[in-house]
Amino acid sequence: MSSNFWETIWQILVIFVLVAYLIVLFQIIVDLFRDKKLGGFAKAIWFLGLIFVPFLTALLYILFRGRGMSERQLEAVREARLETDAYIRSVAGGKSAAEQIADAKALLDSGTISADEFAKLKARALG
Repeated sequence: MSSNFWETIWQILVIFVLVAYLIVLFQIIVDLFRDKKLGGFAKAIWFLGLIFVPFLTALLYILFRGRGMSERQLEAVREARLETDAYIRSVAGGKSAAEQIADAKALLDSGTISADEFAKLKARALG
């Protein structure tokens, strides 16, 4: 019974290490394709190293390029956030308060709305 328990613990540990290694491996591959400064030949060398000597290459990659890897990841997150914010603004039709007031003033000047309606639009834009 005891040997079965330790075999199960060993299998869990091996699976954990394998999954952790695969996560690191995929992060390295994504970083290789994300890096704009690294040339194609260097990317190919790193990639071949990951295929033929995977553990050593992954360790060396993290040691030599780990800082740049984290910086590229942060930059990708920033870009994604900016793109998401821009998309949300475009869908929401978010005009600034000054633009809304200018539009309302143009409607007031053309006689389309009354002064009371202009005041309400102005209050809504500012509020």
